[in-house]
Amino acid sequence: PDEKPSNTLGQHPPPVATNKEEQTRLLQDQPDHPQNPKVLRIAIIGAPNAGKSTLSNQLLGRKVFPVSKKVHTTRCKARGVVTCEDTQLIILDTPGLTNPVKAKRHKLEEAMLTDPWESMKHADLVLVLVDVSDHWTRNSLSKEVLKVLSEFPQIPSVLVLNKVDLLKNKFLLLELVTELTEGIVNGRKLEAESAFKHRSSSSAKGSPPVTEASSPTKGILESHCLQEASQGPEGSSLDNSSDVRASKSGLVTERAQGPKHRGPRDLKNMKGWPGFQEIFMLAALHGEEVDTLKRYLLMQAKPGPWEFHSGVLTSQSPQEICDNIIREKILEYLPLEVPYGVIQETEMWEEGPSGELIIVQNLVVPRKSHMMMLIGRGGKTISRIAQEAGQDLMNVFLCDVHLKLKVEMKS
Repeated sequence: PDEKPSNTLGQHPPPVATNKEEQTRLLQDQPDHPQNPKVLRIAIIGAPNAGKSTLSNQLLGRKVFPVSKKVHTTRCKARGVVTCEDTQLIILDTPGLTNPVKAKRHKLEEAMLTDPWESMKHADLVLVLVDVSDHWTRNSLSKEVLKVLSEFPQIPSVLVLNKVDLLKNKFLLLELVTELTEGIVNGRKLEAESAFKHRSSSSAKGSPPVTEASSPTKGILESHCLQEASQGPEGSSLDNSSDVRASKSGLVTERAQGPKHRGPRDLKNMKGWPGFQEIFMLAALHGEEVDTLKRYLLMQAKPGPWEFHSGVLTSQSPQEICDNIIREKILEYLPLEVPYGVIQETEMWEEGPSGELIIVQNLVVPRKSHMMMLIGRGGKTISRIAQEAGQDLMNVFLCDVHLKLKVEMKS
């Protein structure tokens, strides 16, 4: 398959080895770091389904983490590695922060509760991802996220507002920023009354929505063109060719007190976190402004030895990547709780005569009704899952992949 254009600031990310032994050897290889290496370990945390894996994949330039609209697609911590010139970014993609009650409901492993905390212990920087398109959750950080931030106030944190392309009313962004930061960014108070003004844009109608991330060199939310999505909200005076501009008139005023360790009582009344150093706005699914965030992360790296060889893209084994991607498609095409009961068993994993990867996997289900759903009418559902998963695996391994899926009942 053709290699897709890379999102890694001009560098093509390496493919993942198709052979488990080869990948293990690569992971055990001594890092080939340059003379003055720099490194940054990044924990990405947020509520389930905020877009953490999508953002991780965009930063890596290749899809190695599963992505689904259903919650808890990422079940354990896995590392992604971005090597750019003398700098290595290590991305700790963690499960969505959840609590014991929800974990029990979704039959989740204990690791789902402990992994995000473990990742924080190794992080130099934490990205807190918020889905601004979800009007139920966007106005406050979850209690789990606040708990993690208050437990590790010494780790620099950055607020990332994701899915801004889905927000019709861009005026809401300033309001959300004020609530999610408690009005304080980089130790300075935000001035919420900063004027927003309309400006007629010369961009053609129907052009894709563009959002810009905050400048990585300043600790304030600066003025950026936030073009309205193809249509403004009902009753809005903005048409397709309008955009919204935040004025530069002092969003930030005097110094404020930095974050401290907060107790459970303090967290109960908190909606935001006053310790963020930066704010970024992006649409991770489309890769909009991901490069701006990546440049910022590369700038934050500190002198130190690399953790991995530059040929490593992820700490996962090829089989884990394969299982996760097939599981992602099952989650996508089956209703509600059904996918969580599917057991995956790899029957064959070998190289074909022309260098292609041949994979045969059994999907074991507990009920006949689940089997019928997974196969679909005329075998359409299972064929679609195999085709889409196979295409994703080709882009991960950069070789032809022949994937066959079989469905059977649990004996």
